[in-house]
Amino acid sequence: MDSSRILVVDDEETLCDVLKLNLENEGYDVDVAYSAEQALELDLTQYSLILLDIMMGEISGIKMAKILKSNHKTADIPIIFCTAKDTEDDMIMGLNIGADDYIMKPYTIRNILARVKSVLRRSSRNIERTNNNTYNLDGLSVDYQLKRCIVDGSEVKLTKKEFELLAYLIKQKDKICSREEILSKVWNDEVIVLDRTIDVNVTRLRQKISPYGAHIITRSGYGYGFKE
Repeated sequence: MDSSRILVVDDEETLCDVLKLNLENEGYDVDVAYSAEQALELDLTQYSLILLDIMMGEISGIKMAKILKSNHKTADIPIIFCTAKDTEDDMIMGLNIGADDYIMKPYTIRNILARVKSVLRRSSRNIERTNNNTYNLDGLSVDYQLKRCIVDGSEVKLTKKEFELLAYLIKQKDKICSREEILSKVWNDEVIVLDRTIDVNVTRLRQKISPYGAHIITRSGYGYGFKE
């Protein structure tokens, strides 16, 4: 049985109920919302996928998708548009917003189930890759592969050593690293480096990634660590 949680957002209540029943028969946990406004009141971070109608009330599916994609906490939730708007321009607009698939009404339940399964499979693979290459904590995101640090949606410019120091502490999180360990891993290519160099870099790093700099902790006489 699949434990993925799905949210169906559509102002046609009968359609929501039919989708909920069939998706639950496939083993998914399913909630429904009869408007974008109702959906936005939920904790959307709990969902693995959102099935979203475009033509709704004051907040359309397109507008709701833009809201989700602009928030770092919900930006990665897959979206499948289910809509009667069936022109090529509508489809391109939906996909450009960041939707993972676009299904035109009327559709068959068999088609919906196949698309849901496909999107969740792709999403699962992406999460596995992200877990290997990226560290996320609230609004802090550190991409080890691209050497980028994002704080609350904005990239923070770190020096090479600042980034390597942050990445090392995160990878050793919940452990206090001695200055000797940090020097050997981060400054291993330097001939002479003073302990003061580490202190200065930690101070600058905390300031640059504020308010998440508080996660870099100091244990006097021992060293530094990163604590969630």
